[in-house]
Amino acid sequence: MGRGSRRNFLKSSVTAAAYAAGIGGEFARSLSAAPETAAQNATTTPLPTTLRITKGLVYDMLPSGLSHADRFKMARDTGFEAVQAPTTPDEHTAEEIKNAADKANIRIDSVMNMDHWDYPLSSSDPVVVEKSLAGMRTSLHNARLWGSDAVLLVPAVVNPQTSYRDAWTRSQTQIRKLIPLAAELRIVIAIEEVWNKFLLSPLEMDRYIREFQSPWIKAWFDVGNVLLNGYPQDWIRTLSQNTVKLHVKDFRRKKDGYAWVNLGDGDADWAEVRKALADVGYSGSAIAELDGGDEAYLHDVSRRMDRVVLGRV
Repeated sequence: MGRGSRRNFLKSSVTAAAYAAGIGGEFARSLSAAPETAAQNATTTPLPTTLRITKGLVYDMLPSGLSHADRFKMARDTGFEAVQAPTTPDEHTAEEIKNAADKANIRIDSVMNMDHWDYPLSSSDPVVVEKSLAGMRTSLHNARLWGSDAVLLVPAVVNPQTSYRDAWTRSQTQIRKLIPLAAELRIVIAIEEVWNKFLLSPLEMDRYIREFQSPWIKAWFDVGNVLLNGYPQDWIRTLSQNTVKLHVKDFRRKKDGYAWVNLGDGDADWAEVRKALADVGYSGSAIAELDGGDEAYLHDVSRRMDRVVLGRV
């Protein structure tokens, strides 16, 4: 998905409400913890010191009016160690991004594949599928150039034209075509759970990934994306060692719908999230995927990540 379209898709409270109605109100009603309680609990249970998590953010949170060099410098100055960068087809721009990150001493931790929404791998149209595969090949090569170790992939989209079964089988067939390149470049294809009406439970997600029987297919887990119909700590423990990357964001149910909110202001029980991460021995990155903003805002996000995600009071 493009930068704006992905953010709009995830933030749409109308979409969230329709989705909740589709999966059944019991799931939504089961998430009853008060946001204030979750935020308070999040400051009381620090992660073990043996658990190493790299703090990062998605590139489009940095001010778009700045140069690549200034954007990466701002990431470093506001306390971040890593950035998730978008697919960049232009080789010259990709080199600029690499040089800017190196100069700022910021690691480009991973690549956000950009073509899986407009051109889903689950489509019945071979032209659409080939565009999606081409986008993933570009993303994998970007990752190799930038020194990243994973590319995020939304594997399929269930819609009136694509059944759940077809989404499963078609996407797996196409992803298997990418495994040889991923293995050659030594880049993990990290499958993310999103609001695509697919992989709706941690058990399904775990099974879907295990069926590939490949070390190059793992899970990218998003804490906020499962809050509508599940519990992040349950997903983390079920996926266990299959999780290679994290997105962190927060979500709050309201009387008139749903809203994405800043870290610690929503329904995520961050203390339980931290316990689950410790239980499975997670030691990768945690990438904030929130609205963008200025330097003061990014400092605030960085401090919130220290408190609620990393457990540093």
